[in-house]
Amino acid sequence: MALPTLTPEQRAEALKKAAAARTARKELREAIASGKETISDVLGRAKTDQIVGKTKVADLLKSLPGYGPAKVSALLEATGIDASRRAAGLGERQRQALIDALK
Repeated sequence: MALPTLTPEQRAEALKKAAAARTARKELREAIASGKETISDVLGRAKTDQIVGKTKVADLLKSLPGYGPAKVSALLEATGIDASRRAAGLGERQRQALIDALK
């Protein structure tokens, strides 16, 4: 499937929109790292908040203090969540298992 041809204005608008989304995801990760947001609160609004929903679960977990790639991989494997899963794609049981594992 070929990509649609965009006008320069459409391309500029798409780039601007993508940059805003990246900034919002960065601010979300910083809020988790600083303790302003909890993983359970963030995952709770994944279905309604597009920024949260499109963020990978692994990236959210790596924002937690003390959680690096190895610990996050082990946690995802233990809860049966694929590493490429996005927050909106988590089922109720997966979300609850993840929250319980973090307690």
